Amino acid sequence: MKLLVCTGIYPPDMGGPATYSKLLFDRLPEKEISVKILSFSEVRHLPKIIRHFVYYQKVKKLGRDADLIYVQDPVSVGFPTACACKKINKKFVLKVVGDYAWEQFQQSKSAQEMDFVYPENFWKRKFDFKTELLKKIEKFTADRAEKIITPSNYLKDIVSGWGIDEKKITVIYNAFAPVDIIEEKYSLRIRYKISGTAIFSAGRLVPWKGYDTLIDVVNELPETRLIIAGEGPDYDKLQEKIKKMGLENRVVLSGRLGKDDLLKQIKASDIFVLNTGYEGLSHQLLEVMSVGTAIITTNVGGNPELIKDEREGLLIDYNNKEQLKEAILKLSKKRVFADKLVANAKEKLKHFDEEKMLDELVDVLLQK
Repeated sequence: MKLLVCTGIYPPDMGGPATYSKLLFDRLPEKEISVKILSFSEVRHLPKIIRHFVYYQKVKKLGRDADLIYVQDPVSVGFPTACACKKINKKFVLKVVGDYAWEQFQQSKSAQEMDFVYPENFWKRKFDFKTELLKKIEKFTADRAEKIITPSNYLKDIVSGWGIDEKKITVIYNAFAPVDIIEEKYSLRIRYKISGTAIFSAGRLVPWKGYDTLIDVVNELPETRLIIAGEGPDYDKLQEKIKKMGLENRVVLSGRLGKDDLLKQIKASDIFVLNTGYEGLSHQLLEVMSVGTAIITTNVGGNPELIKDEREGLLIDYNNKEQLKEAILKLSKKRVFADKLVANAKEKLKHFDEEKMLDELVDVLLQK
C-alpha cells in the first residue's frame, strides 16, 4: 500500500501529532506500507485561506499516487484534504484526537462569561457564528471519512455525538515508549533544591486546565511548593494571581521546559496534578506514569481509561477545591499508598505497546 499521511505538524516541530507521524514514516514500511508525509507546516507561512487552498492543491497532487490518505485532524488539514479527496476520487481515514471547535470556543471571550461547557454538552447547544462554522467543518470532514480512529473510548463517544455512525469509529490507543530517567528521586530533589511537598503540573496554560483552582489550593497548604510548566494565553493572568497572593516563593510558572528537564523535575516531585476539564487521552499522564510520580487528576474525558481511582492514581471532580486538597494531603501523608499507586501505574503502561498500536492501525488501513 502507498499511504499519504496529512498532518498538521512534523519534526522538527514538537508535539504529539509530529511524533506520531514520524513513527508511521519510520515503522509502517516494515508492514509493507510505504509512507509519504504532507505537513501543514509547509504552507503555514502563507495567509489564512490561501494556505488551506495551497494545501488542498498539494493533497490533490500527491494523493493521486496514493492508495489511501490518512488525515491527522478534521479542520486545518482535514477540510482541505476531504475536498481534495472528493476531487481526485480517493478514500481517506481520519484520526481525531480532540474537538478543535470546542477548544477554540473555550479560549473565546464568550466562554469566559458563562459556566464551563463540557465537550459532552457542546454539540447540544448553539454558539456564535465562528464556533458553529468550525463544528460544521469538523462534521463535514468526519462524514466523508471512510473510517475514523480515536485514541480513547471517550473521544469515540464525542465524535459519535457529532452525528457520526459509531460503527465507522475504531479506538486505537496511542503507542508509548517508557521513559528512563536514571537519576534517583532524592538526587534530583537536591539538584532542583526541592523540600517539603513538591507538586508539579504541566500543559498548555488555558482556562480548562484549572490552574487557578490549583494555585488556590496550594495557598491553603503552607508546606507545599508548586511548579507549573507550559505556555499559553493564561500566562500573564496566572502570574498576576501568584503575585497578588504573595506566592512567588512557592508557586513558579516555569514556561516551556525541554523534554529531559521536564521529566526530571516531574520525577523529583512528590505529586503530579492535572486538574483538567477536558482530556482526550493524555500523553502527559503516560509520561508521569512512566517516571514514577503519584498522580491526581480529574474523572473526565479519557483520564479514567488511564487512571482507576486509588489504583493507578486519585481521581477528583474538575475544579473541586476540597477534593483536590484532600487528595494532596492523602498522598503527602501516606507514602506507602502513593508508592503502590506508582507501581500500578507503571504496570498499566503495557497496554500502550508500540507494536500493538501499529498492528491495529494496519488492520484498519488495509480494510479500506
